[in-house]
Amino acid sequence: MKNKIVCLSTTNFHPLPTRKQNVMTRLRNADILYFDPPVSYIAPIKDKRCTKRLFARWEKADRPQENLTVYQLPPVLPFYNQHRWVNHLNQKRQAAFIKKKMQEHGFGADTILWCYSPSACDIVQHIPHQKLVYDCVDRHSAYKGHIDAGVVDGMERELAGHADMVFSTAIGLHETLQKYNANAQMIPNGAAYEVFSRVQTEKESLPCPKEMKTLPHPIYGFVGMLQECIDYALIEALAKAQPNATIFLIGRTLPGVNLDHLKKYPNIIFHGLVPQPELPAYIAQFDVCLNVFRAGALSKDVSPLKFYEYLATGKPIVSTREPLQVSDFSDVVYIVDSQTGFLEKCREAAAENDPEKAEKRLAYGKACSWSERVRQMEQTLYARKILNES
Repeated sequence: MKNKIVCLSTTNFHPLPTRKQNVMTRLRNADILYFDPPVSYIAPIKDKRCTKRLFARWEKADRPQENLTVYQLPPVLPFYNQHRWVNHLNQKRQAAFIKKKMQEHGFGADTILWCYSPSACDIVQHIPHQKLVYDCVDRHSAYKGHIDAGVVDGMERELAGHADMVFSTAIGLHETLQKYNANAQMIPNGAAYEVFSRVQTEKESLPCPKEMKTLPHPIYGFVGMLQECIDYALIEALAKAQPNATIFLIGRTLPGVNLDHLKKYPNIIFHGLVPQPELPAYIAQFDVCLNVFRAGALSKDVSPLKFYEYLATGKPIVSTREPLQVSDFSDVVYIVDSQTGFLEKCREAAAENDPEKAEKRLAYGKACSWSERVRQMEQTLYARKILNES
């Protein structure tokens, strides 16, 4: 019998695949309803791109693969991470929409409810389900904005305590969640190995993107959202120290992050988003991959997809010591503790000529593939009778 899964995501299914999409698209023997997170009514004030989502067609379904249907949740009242009563109102309204879609797709009381946000603690009682899974990917209370850390942590404690299974991506998250649920298990993020290993397996045939053909080497590349927790001071220091090198940033600058001070450097290129299938051609031109986080509660407990994707390319990686998971790969990653050390390791990594290190990074990347991560999740969920194996 096929498993029926309702996934309440914190990331839109399109355009960039994160843990949520990679897990849901790989779960076997499952029919899945994937709900994109709602925007609040005041979201367009901070990000005008949210305006269109306020007037979206809620009944419109997207079917990216045969067993998976995507819907967008209706807008919500703001300040729900500050005031629990607001969250109660929002979740009750969201539940009505979700139940309607469940009925349309034949989902009943045997549904597995799979949540990614602490705020889902107030929706659980309104949605028929047999089992509850909480997959924690961030220290949610460490984000800035309209957040009361005590409220968010309280909702997470409640959600994790009621869950039949709790997963987390980092040791700090796991240590916290284990206090609320003895069944907590850490399974870090992973990489689409089949995509990123092409940097090595197809390096002779991957075309050089036209916008990179005339860029001077070495090229220090970064792939990921340009968000507050990135250490931009290191990027600026590198631009100053190596004016004849190129720093190539792939990703969208998140609302509220001002990087105007970096745009004065001609050797820093802000490229914007690149669809995942096209990324190998860009990363193939990198001499070094950068994984740079500013120390803090959010950075310590993050499990960056970019890091595992870098491993899967075999390319040299220079990384800050946070996130803590990078220390597991210290034999093949250049880990730094200071700005001076960062600049030294960047030069060392750019000059690397060690096929054995490249092969070992590839092997690590394969061991950290999404296929392997989801296999580990399924193994646990089968053993605990949360999912049916066949």
